[in-house]
Amino acid sequence: MLQNLDALTADDGSQLLESVTGNREAALLALAGEVQKQFHGPVIEFCAIVNAKSGNCPHNCSFCAQSSISKSPIAVYPFCRPEDLLAAARAAEAGGAHRFSIVTSGARLTKKELLMACETIRLIKDETSLLPCASLGKITIDDAHLLKEAGLIRYHHNLEANRDFYPRICTTQTYNKRLTTIMTAKEEGLEICVGGILGVGESIHDRIKLALEIKNLRPDSVPINFLDPRPGTPLAAQSLLTPNEAVLTIALFRIIMPYTNLRMAGGRVKVLGERQAEAIKTGLNGLMIGDYLVTKGAAVDADRELIASLNLTPSVAGKGASVYN
Repeated sequence: MLQNLDALTADDGSQLLESVTGNREAALLALAGEVQKQFHGPVIEFCAIVNAKSGNCPHNCSFCAQSSISKSPIAVYPFCRPEDLLAAARAAEAGGAHRFSIVTSGARLTKKELLMACETIRLIKDETSLLPCASLGKITIDDAHLLKEAGLIRYHHNLEANRDFYPRICTTQTYNKRLTTIMTAKEEGLEICVGGILGVGESIHDRIKLALEIKNLRPDSVPINFLDPRPGTPLAAQSLLTPNEAVLTIALFRIIMPYTNLRMAGGRVKVLGERQAEAIKTGLNGLMIGDYLVTKGAAVDADRELIASLNLTPSVAGKGASVYN
């Protein structure tokens, strides 16, 4: 099996693309499932997020309801009080989450907001068993140092799309600046979580290239998001990925990154529906539970039933290291 993986991922993804276009999808799905069984046990990690600062983002990401060009009817509010974010973390913990991420809109936080984020991280670390994560936009090495001192474990910053496709979805922040933020967090010793959003008009080859670019960053976690088109955004009329496309993409990501934690995040209910179980078996060992930034997620009880039906066990929250790291 490993020889098959090495052969398929030894180049720029052309062999994987040939397998897809050559009607060998069934073989790819089977291979991804075997990789999942061999390298990842029957444990799945639940994470949850909170929208800690909503709207008014100066960037023009075409899929995002919080961007400067969006007319989507969303709630807009400043950075939340640390005690309110702690309450959200406690609710996520009660729902079975192992990790909890503070997510904010905007290019980067002000100094005051950064200190509020640090205070929140300390509260989560001291008063829950959750592993604190954050997605706060651009950070400097000094910012990363403050966050790590406060107790942050993992920093999240998506590439969103591969280098060639990226300018089609965002022109106010370069791909290289995204890379700089990711490498800054890594330099400070934080774990990194790097993913993208699929179904924004890209080809299957674009998805393969994105997976290869993410792999080169050696991330600790990769969230796979599917576009759930938001009204008032440039991609409001974009067609959803089909369940077949979504499952195949997960298989490709698992084959390209056999050892990496892959988690299914935004858009999974809308795109996959009743086929979420199939997607998990194909190559996932993580699931984002609860609501997302501006959209509703699945009911936690429904996710628990889904995981139980697959004979998987949610990881147990604790103050130690992740069950995977």
